[in-house]
Amino acid sequence: MMKTDTNQHSGRFANARMKALFVAQDAKPENVKEINLARLTPFQRGLLVTDGTVTRFIEAYTLTPVEVVLLQQTKQTLSTKHVWLKLPDGEQVISRQVVLQTHRQNEASPIIHTYADSLIVPQRLPKSLLDGLNFDKQGLGGLLRRSGLETRRELLWCGIETLTDLPPAVAHLEGETFISRAYRVFTNQEPLMLINEKFPL
Repeated sequence: MMKTDTNQHSGRFANARMKALFVAQDAKPENVKEINLARLTPFQRGLLVTDGTVTRFIEAYTLTPVEVVLLQQTKQTLSTKHVWLKLPDGEQVISRQVVLQTHRQNEASPIIHTYADSLIVPQRLPKSLLDGLNFDKQGLGGLLRRSGLETRRELLWCGIETLTDLPPAVAHLEGETFISRAYRVFTNQEPLMLINEKFPL
């Protein structure tokens, strides 16, 4: 088989596998464009499909501690029904934005690996987890693990996205192209949070 044929076969397999992994790929937002998994690096593909914590995955790959930086966290009241969180309008959610970054020796600027934008349902969280959101510098995955809460993740969609309307601390990333994925975290058959993670392309 010629190399071109092999590449085409790999691309078809990768994209078919993506459809199987991401249960709402056809419902992704219009600003999230289709992605060809075969054109990504193994590291980028791993980031998209991991169902563990992204922080641990990055640390294992880079052999460098990952710093979780909380950019902003606010309470919001839903103006319309939220399908993915299974919430009616008028319910309160927590909107949270963080970056995951590492530092290189002798370099002042950190390397940003992930920008994450999350919507969290506070009334479905144990108090220890709620307290952790305010006082703990771990990412959501670390907080969930330490809480002992039994959870599962459901991958929704992935694609390519150009970032806009970012918090001031990462406004310099606006207009840049990122790989994007969205997933839900469940406990007791109820969604706790909707997480959208974006990785530099």
